[in-house]
Amino acid sequence: MRAFNAELSKLFSLPGIWLAFLIGAFTPAVIAALVITQQKAEIIATGLSEAGYDGLGFGVQGVIILGVLAVSSEYLTESSESGGGQQITTSLTVVSSRLHFLLAKAGAVTVISILLCMVAIMTTVSATQLILGEYAPAFEWSRLIGVVCYWTFTALLAFGITVLTKNGIIPLAVLIINSSVVSFSVLFSKVTKLAFYLPDRAGIDMFMSMSDTPFTGSFFDRFHTPFTGGLVMFAWVAVFFIVAAIVFHRRDVAS
Repeated sequence: MRAFNAELSKLFSLPGIWLAFLIGAFTPAVIAALVITQQKAEIIATGLSEAGYDGLGFGVQGVIILGVLAVSSEYLTESSESGGGQQITTSLTVVSSRLHFLLAKAGAVTVISILLCMVAIMTTVSATQLILGEYAPAFEWSRLIGVVCYWTFTALLAFGITVLTKNGIIPLAVLIINSSVVSFSVLFSKVTKLAFYLPDRAGIDMFMSMSDTPFTGSFFDRFHTPFTGGLVMFAWVAVFFIVAAIVFHRRDVAS
């Protein structure tokens, strides 16, 4: 528990974490508002809208930044006043077990991701109700639970990938681009159905009944059930974490 509390404290001390909070809390609401503004007449006529879920699906950049920063901050070279070393050396001196250290850090990322997602859900629901008023469709609790799982698994994937790379730039760039500009699973799905088993595509099925958005111009019927999609994404998270833990255990920290 002390290691977990220490990791929470370290995360909240990072300057970049507040950018992650701002992006995660408000980006989904902004995207949902844009979609609703474009489709308002249709939504009022049909009473149906995926806009809120669209926003929550695209708004995971905050937890991606969180997962990457949690690891990459350990490998930043400290100032000469602090000895010019890396935080990871101090962290592993305090917590001798590398697995314990990783679990504590992953636990901190999980808790903050869940809390951030709950805030994002509240801002998105509020934006939807503010714009549509009495015409705002009701959000389903089962699908919102799927959103929380999607955000948390995405953060842990970012966490695991960054443990493997020891550098935040590559995983941050790839994951941000994949979640906001060009989805690699969408591109691969034009070639093979195996793309539907990639983590982001499978995870979307936990809460989206369809992935039709004005940002991608693509449409896919739900390929997995919410439970199956969650299992597929969880399997990816588990594999990445196990591989990351093995590599981290064998790695020379100074390398």
